[in-house]
Amino acid sequence: MKPLLLVPNPVQHFYRGGDRIAALRGIVAETDHQPEEWLGATVTRFGEETTGLAVTPEGVLRDIVREDPDAWFGGIGSDEADTGLLVKLLDARQRLPVHVHPTRGFSAAHLDCPYGKTEAWVVLDAEPGSAVYVGWKEGVDRDELDRRRDAQDSEWMLAHLNRIPVAEGMGVLCPAGTAHAIGEGVFVAEVQEPTDFSILLEWSVTTSTREESHLDLGFDAVMPAVSTAATTADDLTALVSTVGCDAVTREPQSLLPAPADSYFRVLRGGGPSGSGVFPQSFAVVLATGGAGRLVSEHGSVELSRGEALAVPHAFGAWRSEGDLEVLACLPGEGWPQSLHEGRLR
Repeated sequence: MKPLLLVPNPVQHFYRGGDRIAALRGIVAETDHQPEEWLGATVTRFGEETTGLAVTPEGVLRDIVREDPDAWFGGIGSDEADTGLLVKLLDARQRLPVHVHPTRGFSAAHLDCPYGKTEAWVVLDAEPGSAVYVGWKEGVDRDELDRRRDAQDSEWMLAHLNRIPVAEGMGVLCPAGTAHAIGEGVFVAEVQEPTDFSILLEWSVTTSTREESHLDLGFDAVMPAVSTAATTADDLTALVSTVGCDAVTREPQSLLPAPADSYFRVLRGGGPSGSGVFPQSFAVVLATGGAGRLVSEHGSVELSRGEALAVPHAFGAWRSEGDLEVLACLPGEGWPQSLHEGRLR
């Protein structure tokens, strides 16, 4: 079974952006509020039937995966279309709101889903002075957080979050439960658990209302999912990787900090001499430079900068040839057994 080309799949949103996605993917943006593309997605936007689903020339990827789940991910996920991860391109031309994603434990208890939404960002481009915000600088009082949320005190929330300046190639992990925001000017490949669960602490900068900001559960129910603990300097060090700030290497390198490995992996490799071997796995592969092909013992497929593929487990271990540079996004180590065994919370 060969990889399938992913047709450009831009998603309209409340925030500005999308020109860098359009330039990379070779499309014309329909509006200036087309700031996301969902790559290889077999899940949808929260509360919607089809928005976000990836499309291939052969049809909707979710339907194709459901026809042969063993070939696509080599095991059993939470259902027959579960590939273990969701990958997005996210081009923020304005700051995103302060928000939080629930943990697996919360999702299992309240949302009938085994996944939370731990996520990570690999920076593809960043305007000078741009940043992301991850975790509280100091522990915050839960009652005060409730008051600041109700007052929509954006200044207070941002002032209490850690600001992390970013540069092209950086990898940043954002654990579930952690308050965070992506700043204006940041363009990332975002890899995450395959859900669209978000708790908005700051809805006033969006088109959402207060009643659309708590996963239909009410703030009394969802606020326990929001950590009020400090994310310390040592914590931040463990959440950031600068491996990707160096030149692309032939051998695939992980661009994310080690704590991400249980949830998902992002490997980069390639260049003038091709790449070393990427592991056998379902993967979403994005060509970030050059042209060439992916090759395994089961065949090959052409790929050039800006194109993306959904790679089935059945394609086997593979390598790139030509001067192709790729990002390969994979499920976490030990998936799906780790999901079923409940090792991750």
